[in-house]
Amino acid sequence: MGSMQTFNEKAEDMVDKLLEMADWKQQIKMHQMFGRVTLDVIAKIAFAMDVHSILNEKIQFPQTITKVMQGMLLSRDFLAQFYPSKQRLIKEVRKSLDVLRKEGKKRILQRIKAVEEGEETPRDILTHILKSAELHESCTLEDLIDNFVAFFIAGQETTANQLSFAVMELGRYPEVLAKAQAEVDEVIGSKRDVAFEDLKKLRYLTQVLKETLRLYPTAPGTSRLSVEEIVVEGVRIPAGSNVMFNTYIMCRMEKYFKDPLHFDPDRFHPDAPKNSNTYFPFSLGPRTCIGQVFSQMEAKVVMVKFLQRFDFELVEGQSFKFFDTGTLRPLDGVVCRLKPRTDFKTAKK
Repeated sequence: MGSMQTFNEKAEDMVDKLLEMADWKQQIKMHQMFGRVTLDVIAKIAFAMDVHSILNEKIQFPQTITKVMQGMLLSRDFLAQFYPSKQRLIKEVRKSLDVLRKEGKKRILQRIKAVEEGEETPRDILTHILKSAELHESCTLEDLIDNFVAFFIAGQETTANQLSFAVMELGRYPEVLAKAQAEVDEVIGSKRDVAFEDLKKLRYLTQVLKETLRLYPTAPGTSRLSVEEIVVEGVRIPAGSNVMFNTYIMCRMEKYFKDPLHFDPDRFHPDAPKNSNTYFPFSLGPRTCIGQVFSQMEAKVVMVKFLQRFDFELVEGQSFKFFDTGTLRPLDGVVCRLKPRTDFKTAKK
């Protein structure tokens, strides 16, 4: 898989940066670190952009994305635009969105020019967006920019949140952490790069990531439009109704998951009973998230590097609360202390 090289390179940049701080004293917000690595990955793979936000903390894209996400949350309240207390935030959100849209416009026009001049172009998401636009005469430049911004934010935000919550729960359940690290040691050992063939062998880590999404789905729910009238437990739902499905609530119900607030990756053991119609962090059916496979491959590679290289503990006093910015984010950023693993040998190619 062509993406694996980028996953490994950017995750290795993250490891190098963490090694500078891993003295068991510094307090590191892992959500920030994961946000930067996933930003670098989506920028490179989707749009051929070298952002290098991990190595250059002055890069403003992470803060820009955060502001745009705050704007999404603010947009749910129509009256917010009239609140004097919200005017500064609204101005910052608009400025941040303008930054992303200008970047998108620049990249799109550059790619269009390259195609027109017969230059070789990468087979990335941006190329796919442009080819799709050719099939729809009504597609405008503004539509293309909308797609750029959507992919840019979604490809960064959702995986960063999943990785952060996974570390939070591993820190709270030492026995799960030990089992996950043992699997990484067995499958990956001291290799520097994770191969595509390694991913399917990481069965327990896969369960950890799935259980993380059960408790903390990146999007709390999804919706569908009813094409005909249906009746659910005596409740009539007219045709044309917008029906909301909340995976966050369903995955925390005792009816579907025993002891639902307990973090238990074995719920997703191959032999465990399945709850496919209640567990849908990437939605279900033909409208399922097109980035699901990509994001879970990325999450595995980044998590492997982290568990392979570091021991960690959660800093005392932080909350385990989270908040909704359109996606679910850990409130305190998952603050950790790290140290290099003493039993880890120098990584080799």
